[in-house]
Amino acid sequence: MKLGIVGLPNVGKSTLFNSLAGGGAESANYPFCTIDPNVGIVPVPDKRLDVLADMYTTQKVTPAVIEFVDIAGLVKGASKGEGLGNKFLSHIREVDAIVHVVRCFEDSNIVHVEAKVDPVRDIETINLELILADLEVVEKRIAKTQKQAMNDKSLAKELAVLKEIKAALEEGRNARTLEFASDEDAAYADSLTLLSRKPVLYAANVAEEDLADDGESNEYVKAVRELAKEEGSGVFVVCAKIEEEIAELEPDEKLEFLADLGCEASGLDRLIKASYSLLGLLSYLTAGVTEVRAWTIKNGTKAPQAAGKIHSDFERGFIRAEVVTYDDLVRLGSVAAAKEAGVYRSEGKDYVVKDGDVILFRFNV
Repeated sequence: MKLGIVGLPNVGKSTLFNSLAGGGAESANYPFCTIDPNVGIVPVPDKRLDVLADMYTTQKVTPAVIEFVDIAGLVKGASKGEGLGNKFLSHIREVDAIVHVVRCFEDSNIVHVEAKVDPVRDIETINLELILADLEVVEKRIAKTQKQAMNDKSLAKELAVLKEIKAALEEGRNARTLEFASDEDAAYADSLTLLSRKPVLYAANVAEEDLADDGESNEYVKAVRELAKEEGSGVFVVCAKIEEEIAELEPDEKLEFLADLGCEASGLDRLIKASYSLLGLLSYLTAGVTEVRAWTIKNGTKAPQAAGKIHSDFERGFIRAEVVTYDDLVRLGSVAAAKEAGVYRSEGKDYVVKDGDVILFRFNV
């Protein structure tokens, strides 16, 4: 999963990126690593892996990972190449979802680029740049498709979808708000990799005192939540300044620090949970002496396709999936006990994998 972190200057975007990346440094398997100055890979915290590692006395634990991209250079006019606009737009096309950091705190020492804190206005500023960039792409695609459609009548449907998207963009609506007549039309719209069709999580960056009640008393956060509800986006509350402070702490110290603030989870944990929910993702597990590992798949994925996440041969030669839930396995203490209790199952190609399934795939190629 690749998440692009965007936001106007001085909203806490880079602070949040640096703290989230630092939050992954405690993992021996996937420490924070810099691929280039703006990209970091962070492990997805999953206590189930540690439990299974102890059970199997495993040699290696491999969590799922999230790639964060700190997308720089956004200013008004980015769609026309202002600032680092072209770089911004090329990076954002590659991500699965956008984490849009919006400032929801007052601080006279941190100058807002628009001189006044207004998260809804900030959101609209970035959305407009995405819409304008998409409109240019769609208009070029329409011109090309119209010419091709003269000799290929099968393109009429694609042309209709393009015109529907164009109309929405001209009205100032994000492409992600569109509902198409068929899954085929939606799939075609997705294939265009439009910026304003990317799923969005709004990171409401608040002051420390607003963390305990999850921003419920913060009027800025309320406004962001109302806007997100209208467009079907997600929201999570974070204090980038606090995240920066706890990023260097040891795990036990981090939990104690969060407890003192009245928080149950770090910003990274909340972001991951919100991201999985927004994108409809889940994790299944594989376990053995050699390795315990988490695999991220889309909700609704069937067993052969889930097996394909490990290796294409697993999907191509799929025979069956031997499945036990994590809870049953831990409760009973071993695969042998799970088999004896009748909760270790053999599932076929139509089985839909569930979060927390511990699976052994049988295949033959």
